[in-house]
Amino acid sequence: MTTDSPSSPRARRRRRIGCAAAAAGVIGAGLFVHGLAEGPAGDIAGDALYAVLIYALIACALPRARSGAIAVSAALVCAAVEFAQLTGIPHALGQAFPPVHLVLGSGFDPRDLVVYVCAVAVAAALDAGVRSRWTARPEKAEGALPEESAF
Repeated sequence: MTTDSPSSPRARRRRRIGCAAAAAGVIGAGLFVHGLAEGPAGDIAGDALYAVLIYALIACALPRARSGAIAVSAALVCAAVEFAQLTGIPHALGQAFPPVHLVLGSGFDPRDLVVYVCAVAVAAALDAGVRSRWTARPEKAEGALPEESAF
């Protein structure tokens, strides 16, 4: 069995590609939710997808970082954006250019902080599971025959 350490160029490249693909999928899902879902359920789903996107972008930028460190960073970024909404600046920017609302939001909601933490925790657990599987995966020799049973 061979392993790729998380710091090997191959593992970093694989992690970046996986995180970029996840980020693209999350953006698509977020736009879908934004366009179709209304009310609290849509808001919560959008917030969760936003937090997962932040997690994926940080993981893509820092492929050697541990899942826990990425999770803390993502939660802090999300919280900073949410608390920035108390200043009214994101709302004013969104009035001038509406797509800014998708990135910076428009109004503070303490529930969002809970959603961010929960979504980031799920993303970190999934990331850690995938990462452990990728870094400790047996590679079969080309043309090797399956091992024969002793029975």
